[in-house]
Amino acid sequence: MKRTATVLLTALAPVSWGTTYAVTTQFLPADRPLFTALARALPAGLLLLALTRVLPRGAWWWKAAVLGALNIGAFFPLLFLSAYRLPGGMAAVVGSVGPLFVVGLSALLLGQRPTGRALLAGVVAAFGVSLVVLKAAGALDPVGVLAALASSASMSTGTVLTKKWGRPAGVGPLALTGWQLTAGGLLIAPLALLVEGAPPALDARAVGGYLYLALANTAVAYWLWFRGIGRLTATQVTFLGPLSPLTAAVVGWAALGQALTPVQLAGMALAFGATVAGQTTRSAQPQSFSSAEMNGRKDSMDLTGVSLRR
Repeated sequence: MKRTATVLLTALAPVSWGTTYAVTTQFLPADRPLFTALARALPAGLLLLALTRVLPRGAWWWKAAVLGALNIGAFFPLLFLSAYRLPGGMAAVVGSVGPLFVVGLSALLLGQRPTGRALLAGVVAAFGVSLVVLKAAGALDPVGVLAALASSASMSTGTVLTKKWGRPAGVGPLALTGWQLTAGGLLIAPLALLVEGAPPALDARAVGGYLYLALANTAVAYWLWFRGIGRLTATQVTFLGPLSPLTAAVVGWAALGQALTPVQLAGMALAFGATVAGQTTRSAQPQSFSSAEMNGRKDSMDLTGVSLRR
């Protein structure tokens, strides 16, 4: 029962990310993807740092920087680049191979041999997502495809390394999330300024949209995501990823008046079934835990229980 609750809470992260497209198109200034990525990451990271008042120590300075680059700083710009250069939905399809990346990286970095069931579920998930999001065929831009693959590989590598490194003793998932969001936001900031120039003028509607993205869509969602990585296997967590494009399709239908065809509904069923199957996969070898996880696995340190150290 406890594991089911963990899966459901972790699933709220990709569900939240599935609302990003609707919020971006309906509330935010057009053609400012890097500023949007910056507004999502850096304020959320600084807020979590202020709440936890915990800074990295020793090797965790560079580890937090690496994880922040992989999960945020590189992932966001590559994701937006692929979305702009590929025909509708293709970026989501290419990105949906993430579970397969994680299965392979888990074998390489965590010593978990991939199972046939996990590989099959990954293929079915990608196929289901393709049925949901693909529109009329268009020319594939090589740069866009490479960016989509790189964004998926970046997030997948960050997920596996987050599992491998765990957390320092006495540090909760909220502080770890703050470190990564801040590091990723600082990486995006100069790129956004160089490519897009000064921040745009914002009206009340845009401010509300950015507040939602920074707080619910990023601070809370990534906290739930990294919390889930600490309690589930990397493979189980990444198989929740397809819930993001599925949520985007449902929001588009419910809020934006977009139609859902029988083919899309069939794809949603396949992708959701693969997501459920991904939660029942087991590695062929015992999972290794970091020293922090072995030392009590204090995952109860959440929003109200993070150690307050200056």
